[in-house]
Amino acid sequence: MKIGFVVNDVMTELPQYTTTRLAMQATNMGHEASLMGMGNFAYEPDGSLSARARAGKGKNYRSLERYLEDVQKPANEERTALSDYDVVILRSDPADDAEGSAWANNAGVAFGQLIASTGVLVVNDPGSLANALSKAYFQHFPESVRPSTLISRDEDQIVEFVKDLGGRAVLKPLQGSGGSGVFLVNTDESPNLSQIIEAISRDGYVVVQEYLEEAKNGDIRMFVMNGKPLKMEGEYAAFRRKSSGSDMRSNMSAGGKAMPVKVTDEMLEMVDVVRPKLVADGMFLVGLDIVGDKLMEVNVFSPGGLGSCQILYEKNFAVRVIEDLERKIGIRGHYGRQITNSSLATI
Repeated sequence: MKIGFVVNDVMTELPQYTTTRLAMQATNMGHEASLMGMGNFAYEPDGSLSARARAGKGKNYRSLERYLEDVQKPANEERTALSDYDVVILRSDPADDAEGSAWANNAGVAFGQLIASTGVLVVNDPGSLANALSKAYFQHFPESVRPSTLISRDEDQIVEFVKDLGGRAVLKPLQGSGGSGVFLVNTDESPNLSQIIEAISRDGYVVVQEYLEEAKNGDIRMFVMNGKPLKMEGEYAAFRRKSSGSDMRSNMSAGGKAMPVKVTDEMLEMVDVVRPKLVADGMFLVGLDIVGDKLMEVNVFSPGGLGSCQILYEKNFAVRVIEDLERKIGIRGHYGRQITNSSLATI
């Protein structure tokens, strides 16, 4: 297979990123894998699509650092026709471009849709990703698995909702991820509530969620592929993210620590509840963030942590991901474009 991984910027990728791990694994399995940035696409005058992409020239890498070092060499960049790819994986993080390159998120999704229209499998499905660029997408999942939530820019309404929640709530921007701009407010900090609302609403809507007491133990990141928990040799790709010190944010990018976790029947039931929408939306690989019996977020853009899972359980889950893409391309070989991109993404 020829696989393209779309990231924010190839030169800002790091060895520990899940995307780097997936690309190296694809290369080691004999596939032609390359990375391309959100600003590397081109729509040619003849209607064709191309991108400046970089690939490692080795065949069996053992080091993520060595692999990425090869990929990032300027000499390894070349413009390539996107119609030559079998799979393009959209793995950019919208939060990384929210300030300096706000154009990138919409452009990446738009080019993803154009690429899919040529018959290349694009995952996650770009049509659904366009709807998921804000946290409002999360509100389409069943209410039974979501915490009580208000989305508003009205300070009086937000203050009243926080009071209804007992004076304790989590506030965050509607746009963004990675733990950026997340605040925990409680009765002790109520004098700061107006300033927090003002700071967040300056850039858009404010998401206000009930605070779950179990959050003090961190949250659980669970990988879901084709609507089912990602599993390998009896182990689930899931781990607990524990915040560092008094910081309530457990995201790895915010200093969280990865710990092993036992996947419970309740967690599996939660996956059963969200599976229909994930499958219908063509969400091939996502990360569910779970606190207690509630789902806090569905990361559909660039869920990270496969490396943590591999370290914790000594299983290379990246192999399962690439093998499933191989299976999908085999199906496309039999059916051509009779099966839509969104259907093939989660079949």
